[in-house]
Amino acid sequence: MLVHTYSPKDWLGDRLVIKQGDITEEDTAAIVNAANEYLKHGGGLARAIVVKGGVSIQEESDKIGRVPTGQVAVTGAGKLKAKYVIHAVGPVWRGGKNNEELLLSSAVKNSLEKAKELNLPSIAIPAISTGIFGYPLKSAAITILKTILDWKSRPENKNKVQDIRVVLFDEPTTKLFIDTFKELVPS
Repeated sequence: MLVHTYSPKDWLGDRLVIKQGDITEEDTAAIVNAANEYLKHGGGLARAIVVKGGVSIQEESDKIGRVPTGQVAVTGAGKLKAKYVIHAVGPVWRGGKNNEELLLSSAVKNSLEKAKELNLPSIAIPAISTGIFGYPLKSAAITILKTILDWKSRPENKNKVQDIRVVLFDEPTTKLFIDTFKELVPS
């Protein structure tokens, strides 16, 4: 299993971990679901979250209704180890000419902001939009990681959401994210 940890001195003990794993098994305070705008959790990661966490997640989502692309909504996590599920609506890839990068960045930033608002110490984030939404993995890795790094670099976010994990299902995707991180932040 691949794992990469980043914890520079100026982060005051906070850390970013990129790891291979099952996000539904993470013991973070919140996990992020790569959701569609209607919060109908019928396939992919969203389905796995409801299967493991229970129907209460879908029932709470149904009460929320539509969430615009780039935005987030929060439900309880049912039987999962996490306390919350932050449903982040990423963009469908349409060739990169429809603000996909901005919308993906917004989904990640808003997930972090929601975790901060809830005063959560930890969050696990998947490769939002890279499944059925078709976002190219390398481009998504760059956007997701840059957004996290930019968010953590702001003084108001020091010591907030101290444990950020990017949790990826398979080894090739994890390796790509780790390699991309090393390109963005050379040692």
